[in-house]
Amino acid sequence: DVQVVESGGGSVQAGGSLRLSCTISDFKYYEFDVVWYRRTPGSECELVSSLTANGRINYADSVKGRFAVSIDNAKGTVYLQMNSLKPDDTGVYYCAAETRAALMVARTCSSDDFGYWGQGTQVTVSS
Repeated sequence: DVQVVESGGGSVQAGGSLRLSCTISDFKYYEFDVVWYRRTPGSECELVSSLTANGRINYADSVKGRFAVSIDNAKGTVYLQMNSLKPDDTGVYYCAAETRAALMVARTCSSDDFGYWGQGTQVTVSS
């Protein structure tokens, strides 16, 4: 069974950086899209970025120019580098993997929506 584990969350001041990791067991980068979502205080599950199996990357407008996705296929790990963090970026960040996940919409940030999800990692940005 595919396992997804996020790590790298923490607390930073505004303007700081964090790098989140998403390690996926039995990861086949050519089959799975990998998406990052977040649940911010008082909001629904929000798409942050998507990495398709053919290497296309998209970002939410709110994080464009500040966040960057990269992949280490050998390690089965996808990274989310987050720079110039703002208090509005505070939330629980989730990674999910699924065939064609980039075409799906998550509402609950869980496997109830689709695919394989991690447990989430907390990011707190203070002003």
